Amino acid sequence: MPSHAEWIEWMPSPPLVPDESPLDIQHLSRMTCGELSLEREVLAMFSAQAKEAADRLGGMPADAETLAHTLKGSARSVGAFRLADAVEAYEDDLRASADMAIVLEAVQAEVERVCDAIDMILKRS
Repeated sequence: MPSHAEWIEWMPSPPLVPDESPLDIQHLSRMTCGELSLEREVLAMFSAQAKEAADRLGGMPADAETLAHTLKGSARSVGAFRLADAVEAYEDDLRASADMAIVLEAVQAEVERVCDAIDMILKRS
C-alpha cells in the first residue's frame, strides 16, 4: 500500500497574502543583481517601451506579432508577469484571427497598471 504522501496529488499552495503588485520587484532585483540604479534605468526604459508598444498594437500594425512577442519578453524580464500573460493571450488571439478588442484592452490596461507602478517607484528617492 502506498504511503499517504505518494497518492496525494500535490499542487502549489497559494500565497498567504495575494500580491496585487503588477511588478515582481524581487525578480527585477535578481535580474539586476540588486543594483538600484540599474533597476531604475531598466524600469524607465521598459515603461517607455511598453507604452509605445501598447499604442502601436492598438493600430494593428503589420508587425503586431513581433511587437507583441518583444513586449512579452521584456515584461517577463522586469517581472511584469501579468502583463506578459495578457500579451501572450493577445498573441494567441492574433494567430487565431479572433476579435482582438478584448485582449487588446486587457494588454493596454495592464500596461497602464505596470507603468503607474513604475512611476511610483521612480518618484521615490
